[in-house]
Amino acid sequence: MTADKLVELIVARLVRDHGRSKHHWRRLVGPIRLYSRATHPHCNWAAAPIGTFQEIAAIETLLDDWRLRYPLLSD
Repeated sequence: MTADKLVELIVARLVRDHGRSKHHWRRLVGPIRLYSRATHPHCNWAAAPIGTFQEIAAIETLLDDWRLRYPLLSD
């Protein structure tokens, strides 16, 4: 799984569950930062969402679920 593909999956789920546009959620999710697997062997990615408290909570909850499914991403 790549970071770009993960963002697409996250955005699609947010649109389905909470409405609004893909552009809106993509902007709030922001980029996925990748880290080296040597220094982060359990989960090599992170995101820093922005938005209202409710939007951030929705994104963070979804990110936690996706971290369990895809802890390691490729470039």
